[in-house]
Amino acid sequence: MPTPATEKRALLADAVSAIDRRSRFELLGEVHLDFPTYHPQGMAFAKGLTFLSSVEILEAPRPAADPALRTPGRGSGHVFVLDPDGGLLRDIPVGEDTAYHPGGIDFDGDHVWVSVAEYRARSRSIVYTIDPDSFEVRERFRVDDHIGWILRDPGLDLVFGGSWGSRHLYTWDAEGRLLGQWENPGHFVDYQDAQLLGPGLLLCSGISLLPHTGGSSLELGGLALVEPLRQRIKRDVPVSVFSAAGHVITRNPVTVTADESGLLFHAAPDDGDESGGTRILSYRII
Repeated sequence: MPTPATEKRALLADAVSAIDRRSRFELLGEVHLDFPTYHPQGMAFAKGLTFLSSVEILEAPRPAADPALRTPGRGSGHVFVLDPDGGLLRDIPVGEDTAYHPGGIDFDGDHVWVSVAEYRARSRSIVYTIDPDSFEVRERFRVDDHIGWILRDPGLDLVFGGSWGSRHLYTWDAEGRLLGQWENPGHFVDYQDAQLLGPGLLLCSGISLLPHTGGSSLELGGLALVEPLRQRIKRDVPVSVFSAAGHVITRNPVTVTADESGLLFHAAPDDGDESGGTRILSYRII
């Protein structure tokens, strides 16, 4: 018999699969985070709490045409633990030395999974889990690449992740043994965060920066249903909803939930030093 958790994920997967370019995002509310949030990266809900990963940049990497040749820069990785009103309960440090950039995160029912990488492509990453009750951080394994998001599929006992811009997608076992790697066939957006919807089915969210007139950039947002074991993108949908600071809402932290009203979409696209600071925005998708 299916468990309640399995049934809930199936309903969530069905609701996400119905999103298309005509879907409307109705703003239900926002929670202002009244503490330094820096540059948020990923978001997950666990045990009634919100976990928000973020990178604090102390010295920005010097850019290069090849993002693997950027300097490492300096910074600190954070996973903030928030109460339902957005109050800061805990600031959990993650990473070491030049590996200070946490990415997209997810909760597998037992632990929050987070990867922390150097802030440049084809570098290195450390994969951690955080216990949502004790907040204990445990190193799980290391990867010789920049891993920008990570999650564990408890039904399959597999771990999935994506490289810089999710140009390559990975599958590991829970001990970090590499089981599969494939090149992302999609170039619509670069995935920044990901969430498990069901066994072998991921919701990936992200952004592309496209050249615009006058030398400016246009933020193109999007969602994708990805089946890593089949090495395919099942569906992708553009998102053109923007925050008060002008960022597309799939820019970084995204997670979806469902209630009796339908599918709910939660995002935190704005940085702490921008006008208005970071707010967790919640939408009903119609």
